[in-house]
Amino acid sequence: MQKICIIGAGPSGITAAKNLLDEGLDITVYDYGKEVGGNWVFSEDISHSSVFETTHIISSKTLSEYADFPLPADYPDYPSHWQLAKYFQSYAKHFGLYDYIELETEVTHAELNTEGKWLVTSKKNAIEKTEIFDYLVVANGHHWKPRMPAYEGNFTGRFIHSHQVKRFADFKNERVLVIGGGNSACDVAVETSRFSQRTDLSWRKGYWIVPKFLYGEPTDVVSSRIRFLPKWLWQRLSHFSIWLKFGSWELYGLQKPTHPIGYTHPTINDELMYFIRHGKIHPKKDIKRLEGKTVHFVDGTQAEYDTIIACTGYIISHPFFDKNFIDYSEGAVPLYLRMLHPTIQNLYFIGLFQPLGCIWPAAELQSKIMAREIVGKWKRPQNIEKLIEKELKNPDYKQDKTPRHTITVDYHRFKKRLLRELPAEYVSKDRKVLETSRASIDLK
Repeated sequence: MQKICIIGAGPSGITAAKNLLDEGLDITVYDYGKEVGGNWVFSEDISHSSVFETTHIISSKTLSEYADFPLPADYPDYPSHWQLAKYFQSYAKHFGLYDYIELETEVTHAELNTEGKWLVTSKKNAIEKTEIFDYLVVANGHHWKPRMPAYEGNFTGRFIHSHQVKRFADFKNERVLVIGGGNSACDVAVETSRFSQRTDLSWRKGYWIVPKFLYGEPTDVVSSRIRFLPKWLWQRLSHFSIWLKFGSWELYGLQKPTHPIGYTHPTINDELMYFIRHGKIHPKKDIKRLEGKTVHFVDGTQAEYDTIIACTGYIISHPFFDKNFIDYSEGAVPLYLRMLHPTIQNLYFIGLFQPLGCIWPAAELQSKIMAREIVGKWKRPQNIEKLIEKELKNPDYKQDKTPRHTITVDYHRFKKRLLRELPAEYVSKDRKVLETSRASIDLK
């Protein structure tokens, strides 16, 4: 029987494992962490985990669950990191994945041998081993290697990345500057402001802030109902709905977005505007230079801080590959359906995309396509390189050309593209059983 190695037991890795097992395949899963769930497993230590003590998901539960495994009915619209970790661990238990997962195991190297098979070297408790696999599935995530900004001068206070932030009481009575306008930045600004002496938020440009609820429903649910409209009209309606909720950005001292929604990843946050208008968060412009504990901004203002928190995203990293073999840390990521390499047919990337929505449902669909191909139920197109080129030239959104936006897809459009490659009855039979008796989902 062909052997398959999966790197990662986070949300993408476990659905890859589940769907490969559904086809009767032989799998081994390696994960660096102590438990299933990837960066949703909260840890006080600086680790693969990137959630804070207060983190909640930013897509609603109805658009975030696996098709084969519904989220519990009593979960809130936006579950916490603790609830999500339990959900992923319950998924692994329900489908019997733990027997195939080797936790606290780091994959240090992966390469193709002369026969086209994968030599995978892993390390656990300082003991290394190398095994041969027929297929390699990469699901190590892309939110774990921090991208730090560089500025003129030096800061003599504490300068950290949001990846290092765990508990916000650590910033009690401090003067804090948060850099960024994304989801992490706005969450960090809100949460630090509950404890800090002062929290400022530095933006280099305007960002769209989207509320979590519109008209009493999760915003992504409302938005999904008007997805049939032309993109320009959907964007205008979205802009209008946001304006009804928050009013003009100038009222908050924020820079107004000069781009349509979707050009950058929108930030989902209900509390930022509230905290600004209550004097808990103070907007600042981009940083010009650093001098001791003083930060000089491009508008000529300056202020002193004890801590700077850079919420400046992550670098796509596959440290187990040689750099001259595969390196997606900069530039385009040329994969068909965001998963298939143009020339290496026994290599799959699961979850290496950033939807305007949730990753997991589409990673599940990728996994089903992968599993079907390995057992001969699906064939990749012959002109895959041309299709990759077409995908790169025609993205779902014309986005800002920054490292943050190299792997963006539209949640609904990407799912449709994946579903076209699957039979109509692609959902596990377990789904119907679990929907009628959600108590069977072990979340203890």
